[in-house]
Amino acid sequence: MAQSTSDIQKRSDDKRGVKVKGIKLHVDTIALLERLAEETGESQAAVVTKALNMLAESIKK
Repeated sequence: MAQSTSDIQKRSDDKRGVKVKGIKLHVDTIALLERLAEETGESQAAVVTKALNMLAESIKK
């Protein structure tokens, strides 16, 4: 039996350990995120991940 597109996507996400997280951000923050992603050539998710990791490191110290 063929799998639906959503089933295939869910299996892929589960395998990679990712899930969707929707948040509301101020339009200025969104513009900054988009600009940083464009300038670094990384995805917006990668930019957010790096920023959170940097914040976590700074809090530990």
